[in-house]
Amino acid sequence: MAQEAKKDIKPKLGETLVEHGIITSNMLKNALKRQTQVGGHLGSLLIEMGYLTTDDLLDFLSKQFGVPAVNLFNVKISKDALQTLPLEKMKEYRALPIEMDEKTILAMINPKDYSAIGDIELILGKRVNPAVALSWQMEAAFKLLGSEGLIELKGCDIEKVCINITDETDIKTLLERLVESRAIDLQLTAGAPPSLKMGTELQRLNIPPLTPELMSIYAGKLMTEEQQKSFDVANDLDFAFTDVVYGRFRVNIYKQRNSVSITLRRIPDQLPDLKSLGVPEDLESYVLKTQGLILITGPAGHGKSTTLAALVDIINTKRKCNIITLEDPIEYLHKHKYSNVNQREIGIDTASFHEGLKHVFRQSPDVIVIGEMRDPDSFIIALQAAETGHLVLSTVCSRNATSTIERVIDTFPPHHQPQIRTQLADSLLLILGQRLVSKKDRSGLVLAHEKLTNNYKIKNFIREGKTHQIRSQMLIPGEDYSSIDVSLAKLAVEGIISAEEGARHADNPSFYQDMLKAKGTK
Repeated sequence: MAQEAKKDIKPKLGETLVEHGIITSNMLKNALKRQTQVGGHLGSLLIEMGYLTTDDLLDFLSKQFGVPAVNLFNVKISKDALQTLPLEKMKEYRALPIEMDEKTILAMINPKDYSAIGDIELILGKRVNPAVALSWQMEAAFKLLGSEGLIELKGCDIEKVCINITDETDIKTLLERLVESRAIDLQLTAGAPPSLKMGTELQRLNIPPLTPELMSIYAGKLMTEEQQKSFDVANDLDFAFTDVVYGRFRVNIYKQRNSVSITLRRIPDQLPDLKSLGVPEDLESYVLKTQGLILITGPAGHGKSTTLAALVDIINTKRKCNIITLEDPIEYLHKHKYSNVNQREIGIDTASFHEGLKHVFRQSPDVIVIGEMRDPDSFIIALQAAETGHLVLSTVCSRNATSTIERVIDTFPPHHQPQIRTQLADSLLLILGQRLVSKKDRSGLVLAHEKLTNNYKIKNFIREGKTHQIRSQMLIPGEDYSSIDVSLAKLAVEGIISAEEGARHADNPSFYQDMLKAKGTK
């Protein structure tokens, strides 16, 4: 890939991309490490690992060289255009003539090689317009041009030559990409290339679109025989999958348009601590209490399960007690430390959260962990347990701490809500709301959070149904409560996230902007 920049860009491509903030130094380090393992072009590897897209790289090279860029995956070159220049000359000058809009575009690895451009213009007998192209795409094109009987050169055929992955190893390769890219998810669906969820955006890998047949092969490699039977009945399945090389993954397989789609998320081998997650470390004092309810809230995919696992590990490390968990599926595997940790998986160890909770008191728990509370029966048992000498931890999918309170209460019919308000006010210890936000340097995600501690004032607001006043109270940062807007503004002021990214996640955009202005940040 160094050839693309060897005359006008003194540093190597990777260093130049880092200097311009397109990738981080860690991304370059990971890509170079992979290059030593498997070879190939650095630019291609950066794209395959999800660090940038083909369009990103072409746009960067176009600006660096000051000429247009051409993606050879999107071209169609006629036989007449191919015959204007001998293949030997194309390879010598690393150039490919393309007819576009009645102009002859010369796709080149180095569009500033004026000597080569001059020679080609003499051969063609006319002026050409140079454009920058990617070296590995050019090499694939030359490989096709060496084939006999070639009538025209199609971009889709060039793309197929660039990728040489067999069905037997492909799913392993994709798992490796997910692990090395540090993406949130790997998303596989028929009709689209494999995609990595990087922060809040999808980045498609430089791989041809997946077929329904290939998706079925992938699903078969991930599921056991029993899981396959369950999936055939329900058309949707959550489970954990362990690969001996790449570790443990949370998997969801589902049907869409009569084909299979798959979402995989890597589960780290080591249980994280609160500091590494970016969660307030004073949560430890709450999680070591012997009675009450702690809720972790936020949208799906924003790290609630990971935070919950970290809290369980604190209890397991510092208390001698019996912990019962209900999870769908089991993600983090806890070893018995000072506590006994009994992990029950929905669909395997118990039929449902409700069924598991119905008999939980007979199991003599000190701590009850509910992977997610979804129905009134789960809520009522959790509240009863928190009132009767148990510590209960759970997650709820909701926008923020106050909407969590409203969701719990609104789950019940109106005539039952006053009792639930009283129970929630008496048993609630703390609500932690969290959101994963893309870092400014695109190196990963950072946690923004809000905290609501159930002090005397908050208890009264809950009992009296004045949730809106709780939200107003949270705008004033303090030890007991703080809104997510405060956390987002702090991250933006410190330069960890962009102001625009913070605004996308803000609960109260006006308050968030006012905080930035007060700190002198726009």
